[in-house]
Amino acid sequence: MKIIIIGDSHGNIANLKHVMGFAKHIKCGAVIHTGDWNNLKSLETVFNYNIPIYTVLGNADIDPKLIKKLKIRSEKFSDGFLKFKIGGIKVGVVHRFSKDQQQMASGCSFVFTGHYHSQKEWEQDGVKIIRSGALENGINFAVFDTKTKIVEFINHDKV
Repeated sequence: MKIIIIGDSHGNIANLKHVMGFAKHIKCGAVIHTGDWNNLKSLETVFNYNIPIYTVLGNADIDPKLIKKLKIRSEKFSDGFLKFKIGGIKVGVVHRFSKDQQQMASGCSFVFTGHYHSQKEWEQDGVKIIRSGALENGINFAVFDTKTKIVEFINHDKV
């Protein structure tokens, strides 16, 4: 299964539409959003593509309406650290990964994170940490293939 990993969209609807169109084109099975949606229009844009969403809150996600809608419409949601199994792989999702969350990542093969608006992959205590990039001011995201366990970073300045 292919999964699109996005985050830090901060209300950039054009970039969200571009990535979600790509997600439909490659027939991805899920979208993981690492937080900082920023507004309800961002949520509706992604939900309109009818692809299961797994998501967490970011530091910019302060509107209570946003939280309520995410709880109702997401496949899985957490306001902190989210853990779940997808494509036979246990993953974690958190907006801002820090060393004190390493214990929470225990048992996960991958943790997807955002906040820093950059793309990076590293391993910590046997867990692969993936920072997918930001959609706020560019097309920066990742594609994760659960069969091959390969992460591909996509990076474009603008649509």
